[in-house]
Amino acid sequence: MSRTSPEPDASFLALPLHLLADAALTRAEALGASHADFRLERVRSASLRLRDARPAGGSDSLQLGYAVRVVVNGAWGFAAGVDLTSAAVAHVADQAVAVARLSGGLSEEVVELAEEPSYGEVTWVSSYQENPFDVPDAEKSALLTDWSRRLLGAPGVSHVTASLLAVQENKFYADTAGTTTTQQRVRLHPQLEAVSVDEATGAFDSMRTLAPPVGRGFEYLRGTGWDWDTELAQLPELLAEKMKAPSVEAGHYDLVVDPSNLWLTIHESIGHATELDRALGYEAAYAGTSFATFDKLGSLRYGSELMHVTGDRTVEHGLATIGYDDEGVRTQQWDLVKDGTLVGYQLDRRIAKLKGLGRSNGCAFADSPAHVPVQRMANVSLQPAPAGPDTAGLIAGVEDGIYVVGDRSWSIDMQRYNFQFTQQRAYRIRNGRLAGQVKDVAYQGTTTDFWGSLVALGGPQTYVLGGAFNCGKAQPGQVAAVSHGCPAAVFQGVNVLNTAQESGRS
Repeated sequence: MSRTSPEPDASFLALPLHLLADAALTRAEALGASHADFRLERVRSASLRLRDARPAGGSDSLQLGYAVRVVVNGAWGFAAGVDLTSAAVAHVADQAVAVARLSGGLSEEVVELAEEPSYGEVTWVSSYQENPFDVPDAEKSALLTDWSRRLLGAPGVSHVTASLLAVQENKFYADTAGTTTTQQRVRLHPQLEAVSVDEATGAFDSMRTLAPPVGRGFEYLRGTGWDWDTELAQLPELLAEKMKAPSVEAGHYDLVVDPSNLWLTIHESIGHATELDRALGYEAAYAGTSFATFDKLGSLRYGSELMHVTGDRTVEHGLATIGYDDEGVRTQQWDLVKDGTLVGYQLDRRIAKLKGLGRSNGCAFADSPAHVPVQRMANVSLQPAPAGPDTAGLIAGVEDGIYVVGDRSWSIDMQRYNFQFTQQRAYRIRNGRLAGQVKDVAYQGTTTDFWGSLVALGGPQTYVLGGAFNCGKAQPGQVAAVSHGCPAAVFQGVNVLNTAQESGRS
């Protein structure tokens, strides 16, 4: 993997990481903790926004702090601080132990953690070439301005918004079992959206770039991993066609779903549904439960036999990719759905031990030093057919259907079962050929019916790693970035709604 350095930033390494960890862990053990871990984080986040090629806002923030988490007499304790002295860290450890002793009397559940080997002292840095925080803001702004002007100069484009989000996350972790990890990862989300307004009628519509957020550096905006020039050149014509497109006729169609749309369906109907804490009811008060309950493990027919879905915290450039999670677990890849059957869940150490599932698969994550780690989503991906066709080949096999491209709005119930998704653009398919765009398209279904209708998968050449920066979960709320890879895929007989009719606009 190409990296800026084999080690994290020197400025992070210069912090008294080991000294503070020793103070926290020594104090926690002296107070009777059977397990303790220390996590120090520095998270830098920056945003840049333009409207019609002019600056519209920006930010650059830095969060630095640490947390101590303990298990005392079978109960969790947690506390956080910002004062980087040994005395302050020891005091935070005192607070964490006090919380554990208090909470132990409020719950009958005994906290036990799945076993995990000790890895000693290890370092991990994500795969990127050019740290976006080493690129001057003026250069970033100039690039977004140039891209915006290209779109604004095209016929029919009335307005353009452009944005760039960048995060550099540094974490130091140490626990009483002897694992010490120092990690750094970088992620980016560039996006442009063009708006067209018909001055005569007042009708308007918009279309965004399909480039996904990625675990890469600024080389992504220079053309590594995405062809920006081609996408920006095509966008105005695609938007103009969308403005003139007829409204879809509601009914049942065979859908060819592009990875730029399907990643979000995977996220909502598989990613969240296979979080075992959710399936056990731990998220019921806020983010919902799951229809894929634990009693169905090994028996639930999730979809067709073509369906092979993995959880993966190791894939290169994935937004949820890391070397070790926030419980010191070495990350891995595993099966969630195999041959259409539910065969696994996403786990942290407590949930893995609670249900007798062996090791955690490395899904503990906290989005800041002030938050306790919770079970969070891995990169959940649908695997392609090894010898599958390209997208044109999938379309050629459809007589009467719709080709769906890009994500837009979505809705799904609290059990991750009934859903509806829209898109950036949709094309009618007639006799194996694209027959122009249609608009007002939404596809609807239940999770098992939809995935059960999967009849064809594209090959590896159609596979794209999509994703989002803003997956929410837990109370207090936490946000995590996650990727979902998938090929193009064909689903048979899916219910398609006309959104204009449904909303009473036609």
